[in-house]
Amino acid sequence: MGIAITLKEYLTDHGSSYQVIEHIRTNSALETSEVAHVPGDRLAKSVLLGDEDRYLLAVIPATHRLDLEKLSDLARHRLQLITESEMAGAFSDCEIGAMPALGEAYGIDTWVDPALLEQPEVYFEGGDHQALIKMSGEDFRNLLKDSQQIPISRHI
Repeated sequence: MGIAITLKEYLTDHGSSYQVIEHIRTNSALETSEVAHVPGDRLAKSVLLGDEDRYLLAVIPATHRLDLEKLSDLARHRLQLITESEMAGAFSDCEIGAMPALGEAYGIDTWVDPALLEQPEVYFEGGDHQALIKMSGEDFRNLLKDSQQIPISRHI
């Protein structure tokens, strides 16, 4: 499949510089980090959450665990993990679980942990389980400048 069309158009529209890194199919962010030889603290893990009114994309380092209770308190919504069928609808051109870290490309509010924004380069899913997007930390921060940037995770 490669990079999702919506993501590719979003990156092009924002003049972002990036590389696509191919890797063998994986089933988790930490496994992807290992097979792609990418430091886990530089790999963005996207978690789609929601309530009865909206979706929210939480983006954290692969080496972290999302603090769902804290995020729900901060967002003032009782958030929960989204089902696979809802995920497929929200990210229609992506494989389940391979959501890019840029929810704005899909019209979804994004909250990002600052631990990821401190990195010199960042990697994230390109829409399938076999391609990562690699970009400079500066470009990543620029794309997420309008997102909520609050500590929402803790190191595992």
